[in-house]
Amino acid sequence: MHQTHQQDCVELLVDKVRRGDVDRRSFLKAAGMLAALPLAMRSGISWAQDRPIVIVNWGGDAIDAYRQAWTESFTRETGIQVRIDGSGPTEGAIRAQIASGRPSWDVVDAEPFTSLTLGREGLMRPLDYSIIDRSKVNEDFATDYGVASYLYSYVIAWDKERFDETPRTWADFWNVERFPGKRTMYKWMNGVLEAALLADGVAMEDLYPLDIARAMDKLDELRPHILAYWGSGAESQQLFLDGEVSMGHIWNTRAIVLDRDTEGRIGWHYDNACVTPSSWAVLNDNPAGVESTMRFIEHALEPEGQVELLRLLGNGPSNPAASSMIPEELVKLNCGSEENLAKQFKLDIEWYADHYGSVLDQFLTRTGA
Repeated sequence: MHQTHQQDCVELLVDKVRRGDVDRRSFLKAAGMLAALPLAMRSGISWAQDRPIVIVNWGGDAIDAYRQAWTESFTRETGIQVRIDGSGPTEGAIRAQIASGRPSWDVVDAEPFTSLTLGREGLMRPLDYSIIDRSKVNEDFATDYGVASYLYSYVIAWDKERFDETPRTWADFWNVERFPGKRTMYKWMNGVLEAALLADGVAMEDLYPLDIARAMDKLDELRPHILAYWGSGAESQQLFLDGEVSMGHIWNTRAIVLDRDTEGRIGWHYDNACVTPSSWAVLNDNPAGVESTMRFIEHALEPEGQVELLRLLGNGPSNPAASSMIPEELVKLNCGSEENLAKQFKLDIEWYADHYGSVLDQFLTRTGA
């Protein structure tokens, strides 16, 4: 069979595409330079960029909110379709996707230490910071494998009908004589160990590396007064609405709703709170490929969409540039504002990536959560 050099070059290009070495844009550019675009387009390549991106979040109201804040505008701008799957990107679920050999997920809205842990194991793609502008988020909220999608906080909330004083610190949270009533805390250890250490007198700047034994002993003190360790935001909200607890360690997004729905009966603030990002991360061998997913993440860091998410769900923008666009009535709710960040400590993503697996079993056994 006679083959021209031009045909051979196209074959080489197609082979590079199939190995993932060349993206669609580069392929078309090279084919054009060879004056072989019609030949190249008959190559039968199925482009990853033609597939919809599957974004996995935690479901509920967040599905519609993500659509309004990010995915509809991304599709309008790029023509790339996006599907939102609300089944929850836990570490175990992500591992199962990858272990299947044919993952159906592309971008996950995961815990930042989960994306870092899995990335270090070679299970997540390194983010392409030539497409994603890393400087759009605080340097503490970006790693090689995850970049902050939004911010949220673990705050102290309390029932104002149970006592007249305002509990300001985690030492107040532990003080059941001065602030009587049952407590609720998060079922997992994120922010809980830190709360215990702060209650025991550790300064915010000295929290990490966490003194696990000291934190566990402090949690033991409060154990008779913990009514429940909540596992979902709805559960933490219901405990307050039913009057079963007087104080809780809950997400700021639920505290905002409780404050509104109880007409101010449930108070909360950012003093002593723990602020952390959720993070965008991309699975290895994801079906939509690299370029479109990185472009989506870059799009989601634009301030307009982040302000919309604050309005819809109460999540703080991860891009500080959004601050000047936030309506006045939402400014005080923004956990990522300069003023509110100064009251809080940041969850140490590196520490959690290094220790979460080994400490979690201890924590669950000790607390009975």
